[in-house]
Amino acid sequence: MAEAPARRDLRPAERPRPQRLLHGLLRRLPLIGTLVGLGLGVWLVTTNDLAAIGAAFGRIGVAGLAAIVGVRAVIVLLCGLAWASVLAGIPPSGRTRTAAESAEPPVETGAFVILRFVREGVNVLLPVASVGGEVVGGRLLTFWGVAGSLAAASLLADMLIQVATQVAFTGLGAALLWRLPGEAAAALAWWTTQAAAVAVAAVAAFFALQTLGAARGLERRLAGLGRRFLRSAAPEGAKPEGGAASILSVQEALDAVWVRGRRGRIAQSVALHAVAWGLGAAEIWIVLACIGVEVSLTEVLVLESLSQAIKSAAFAVPSGLGVQEGGFVVVGALFGLDAGTAIALSLAKRVPDVVLGLPSLIVWQILEAKRTQVLAPR
Repeated sequence: MAEAPARRDLRPAERPRPQRLLHGLLRRLPLIGTLVGLGLGVWLVTTNDLAAIGAAFGRIGVAGLAAIVGVRAVIVLLCGLAWASVLAGIPPSGRTRTAAESAEPPVETGAFVILRFVREGVNVLLPVASVGGEVVGGRLLTFWGVAGSLAAASLLADMLIQVATQVAFTGLGAALLWRLPGEAAAALAWWTTQAAAVAVAAVAAFFALQTLGAARGLERRLAGLGRRFLRSAAPEGAKPEGGAASILSVQEALDAVWVRGRRGRIAQSVALHAVAWGLGAAEIWIVLACIGVEVSLTEVLVLESLSQAIKSAAFAVPSGLGVQEGGFVVVGALFGLDAGTAIALSLAKRVPDVVLGLPSLIVWQILEAKRTQVLAPR
């Protein structure tokens, strides 16, 4: 009797231990960042005068807090319009430019605005890295009939424009810092200039990745992830419109976004993001005016640009917990702001995160529950 063939081990080979450790660390990075940020924030609050922080925050008042919530709403609105500009004129289905383009209704601008609020809410309120909201936003955008490749491309382009305009805003803050007297200002200006130079190189590399075809290799590696978060999000019952050959890949979608004929749309998006970054300084001016601190335009621009740069650098810490407060303490000291006032300023800027973020998370869950009603199956 012949021996039965040995059963093949169908279990996938285990990854090397260093790779497993790195994978586990990356999965837990948002949680680690949250704990570190909370610890830093608690340390900053408890090691300073709690009474002074409370008194400064109390002087802002309900009217002051309502004003900065209004400003933040305008900022997110502008960012949503900037995102809409990225895809304006491109057929939502992802098909190549044919006669179908004129037959396909464009995605309403309001959808991009709503989803931009959702992106913001996820990023500032949930223990995820600062790109978690972008993953959710891309998934939800497909509920409006946008192909997964186009949703991903729009997010990559929107993030690039947002980062590029922030780097420019940080450069403005560094330039204003160089004009201030004192060694502390000069030292901070030097470090900010060096960081901005590195950021410019990173933005250039990110742009090259999107425009020179390098995204094809990345797309192949992320195909499984894209199917999970984007393609599987299509409304139930929806039918594909055309064969696979008519659907854009992510690289082809990026090519469609950055084509020369769309420079006006891209310029509009850049301008909207630039205005949004500048409006952040209005929040600082409102808070400090309510507290009773007189500040100049230069001071609020430096405070906003550098604090946002510090917060973005600590992207692994959700919403920059603790990092934002520390940034205001360090930069505010250049203008004579005591630590209590600086921390109260940071806490006030977190009020819009909660007031606008919580309803956005609710909207997210409503969209998930009623996704078949967002876009009727075609």
